[in-house]
Amino acid sequence: MRGRRRFMEKQEILERIEQLKREKNAVILAHNYQIEEVQDVADHVGDSFELSRIAADADADIIVFCGVHFMAESAAILSPDKTVLLPDLNAGCPLADMIDADQLREFKKQHPGAAVATYINSTAAVKAESDICITSANAVKVVNSLSEETVLFVPDGNLAHFVAQRTAKTIIPWAGYCNTHHRVTAEDVVKARELYPEAVIVVHPECRPEVVALADVALGTGGMISYSRETKVKDIIIGTEMGMLHRLKKECPDKNFILLSPKLICPNMKYTNLEKVLNALEKKENVITVPDEIRERAVLALERMLAVK
Repeated sequence: MRGRRRFMEKQEILERIEQLKREKNAVILAHNYQIEEVQDVADHVGDSFELSRIAADADADIIVFCGVHFMAESAAILSPDKTVLLPDLNAGCPLADMIDADQLREFKKQHPGAAVATYINSTAAVKAESDICITSANAVKVVNSLSEETVLFVPDGNLAHFVAQRTAKTIIPWAGYCNTHHRVTAEDVVKARELYPEAVIVVHPECRPEVVALADVALGTGGMISYSRETKVKDIIIGTEMGMLHRLKKECPDKNFILLSPKLICPNMKYTNLEKVLNALEKKENVITVPDEIRERAVLALERMLAVK
């Protein structure tokens, strides 16, 4: 009886969300790491920058961004004419918080003449101090597009190492890292190989260098989807946040996906639930804005990235 009641309440919430979306001309975006029910209610599921571009192109007045704070900021940077809502304001990103604008300005002073390539996983204020932005998918291409031979790479040191192995540029990394991906160790990869000798291991380039070295492939979340569709291997071990498995199973139902480590869970990505999505739509609260003086500089770094072919 209690289970049936919960089901009925969930159905009512889903119906109310759909009603409010129509009434308020809203679109719901969910990151690949969100909980299953949030991914399922979303109009679009993807990585942070992919969703921000969708937000900019969407014919909607309200963007409900189910992710973390920097993602909603990126959507607000690219969509200043739209209202961007973050269902839970506590959903932050420890990686993005590992560098602020003052620290980046000091870093630049220490290395005059170097270009600044900033990971999309950063605050708007840090993007505003940067020459260009990068994603995990395009980082090598974007860095190689720069005329400068020395590149300050912030804030993810693991991703910086990944890029440094694939470019002739001199990469000077900031000592930041994603708490979730950094938890995975080489021992986890060795153990997975022993348990699933026929499987392919795909990890995110935010993982430690030794983890990336032991894996078969290192890809961002979008790349993981493409790879999983194309590979003939049936068993795929995934080394990124556990929420990704829900998307992969839907996209590739003929494959067997295995999480590399139970440590791959981001608490901040799990803050959002259906009730909070509904609350954001009903009350139109938790609006994410970026001051014009920051937005106008931050958008330049994003546009420079988009111009790289």
